[in-house]
Amino acid sequence: MKTELDVHTHTIASGHAFSTLQEMAKAASDKELKLLGITEHSSRIPGSCDPIYFRNLHVVPRQMYGIELLLGAEINILDTAGHLDMDEFYLQKLDLRIAGIHSLCYQQGTVEENTQGLEKVICNPYIHIISHPGDGTAKLQFEPLVLAAKEHHTLLEINNSSLKPCRGKLEARGNNLEILRLCKQYEVPVILGSDAHISFDIADYDLALELVAETEFPESLIMNTSVTNFKTYLNIG
Repeated sequence: MKTELDVHTHTIASGHAFSTLQEMAKAASDKELKLLGITEHSSRIPGSCDPIYFRNLHVVPRQMYGIELLLGAEINILDTAGHLDMDEFYLQKLDLRIAGIHSLCYQQGTVEENTQGLEKVICNPYIHIISHPGDGTAKLQFEPLVLAAKEHHTLLEINNSSLKPCRGKLEARGNNLEILRLCKQYEVPVILGSDAHISFDIADYDLALELVAETEFPESLIMNTSVTNFKTYLNIG
């Protein structure tokens, strides 16, 4: 599969990543991407960005080394009510808004409560992508999430990093296979995410692509293959 973009990546600004913004952009250019999203962790992740970081993103060029940059955040979902750790003032300043559940700052509920909370986030007009919904951090029912994603043009991510054995995400493979099968059944697009925390991992989708092959998931429903399709689907200018 020829990929044109990777939109879930982190720099040293996130506190536990290891490359600068310019190093990430250069690596994406070297890999012949057309679009790179840099989505730093929001404030509830220890060591990550204070809100002023996102307020000042206007100083960064959106073209670098011949590629387009989208600068945004991976925003933390806090609870089963769908509350986020970033308010509307800052959300409006981002090019790209990913939301995800992280064990460090998520208040767990039942399977039904977790699912209902994530549905609320999928319906949030500010949110473009749900990061690693299949990693097993929260128990979820995937069919209603897939249907909500289809209705609201929110992309569910197949996260390559969470599939790595070293991460210990024992449910990730089965969950992501289920997400892919449901998205194939209902013709819902997905996005592959490297979740790169160092420049070498940009556009590394090797494990995610194994699941794509296993499910015979249509390439036409993978948003990484076309910047135009990606931006049109999410209504990003």
